[in-house]
Amino acid sequence: MIPLIDNFILHLATERGLSARYQVTVRIVLEKFAAWLQTKGKTEVRAVGTMDLTDFLAQRKRDGLAASSVRLELVALRIFFRWLNARRHREGDPAEPILAPRVDKHLPDTMNESDVKRLIESVNGQTPLDRRDRAIIELFYAAGLRLSELVNARLENLDTETGFIRVTGKGNKTRLAPVGKAALEALAIYLEQARQALVKARTQSWIFISRRGGQLSIERVQELLKERAAQAGMDPARIHPHLLRHSFATHLLSHGADLRVIQEMLGHADIATTQIYTHVDERRLKAMHKQFHPRG
Repeated sequence: MIPLIDNFILHLATERGLSARYQVTVRIVLEKFAAWLQTKGKTEVRAVGTMDLTDFLAQRKRDGLAASSVRLELVALRIFFRWLNARRHREGDPAEPILAPRVDKHLPDTMNESDVKRLIESVNGQTPLDRRDRAIIELFYAAGLRLSELVNARLENLDTETGFIRVTGKGNKTRLAPVGKAALEALAIYLEQARQALVKARTQSWIFISRRGGQLSIERVQELLKERAAQAGMDPARIHPHLLRHSFATHLLSHGADLRVIQEMLGHADIATTQIYTHVDERRLKAMHKQFHPRG
C-alpha cells in the first residue's frame, strides 16, 4: 500500500498542485491507516471494505480525535480511494457510503445584561476618545455589528432620524441595522462634541477615527475594548467585539424577538446560523431552573 500512497501524493503535488503542507497531512493519515490495516492482517487495497474504514475512523475517535479532525481524515481517505478506483487499482470506492461525523457546535459565549450595562457605563469620561469609545461599544451592542462592519461604517450611511445604519457585511452584502435610542444618543454626543477634535486634513467620512484622524483599525478596536473592560474591572481576555454581537442576539431572543428578525438584523444568510442562539437561550433557562426551582 505504501507505494500507492507515494504515487497518490505525487499526483496531489504534480497534477492537483496542492500545497506541501496538505500533502504531508494526507500522507500521515494514509500511512496511519495502512499501519492499522496491517494489525488486522490486511495489506492489499483491493481487500479494503467500507467496514474497515468505519472501524478505523471509530478507533481514531476513541483515541481522542475531535469530530472535526475525524472528518478531515475521512476526506483524505475518500480522495485516496477515489483515485485508486479511477486508476483501476481496485474496484469501487469503499469510502463513498460513509457519512461524516457531526461536528459539535460550540455555543457562543455571551455577557449578561448587567455586565453589558456595567461595561458601557464605565466609559463615562469627557475626552474625545472617551466619547468615541462609548459610542463604539453602544453601537456594537445596539446593532449587533461585526467588527469589520463597525470600522468601515461611514457617516453617509448613518441616519440618525430613522435610527438605522447601512453596513456591508460578509459576501459584500449590505443591510440596514437598527440603532437603539441609547446608541443614537452616544453617537450624537460623539459626532457633535468629539469627532471634530480628532479630524485632520485628510480625514475621510469614517464614523470612528483614530487620534490621528485616520480610519480605526480592527486591531485597535479590539485593543480599546479590552482596555475599557479592564477599567471596568472585567476580565479583558474574555471581552471582544463578537461577544457583544452574541450578547445582542441572545438578549433579543430572551426578550421574545422572532428568530427570523434576529437573522435579518445579524445579516446571516442561513437561518441555521442564527439558530445556535436558541441553544444559548435554552442553556440560560436550564441554569435559571436549576438555581431557583426547589427540585432543580
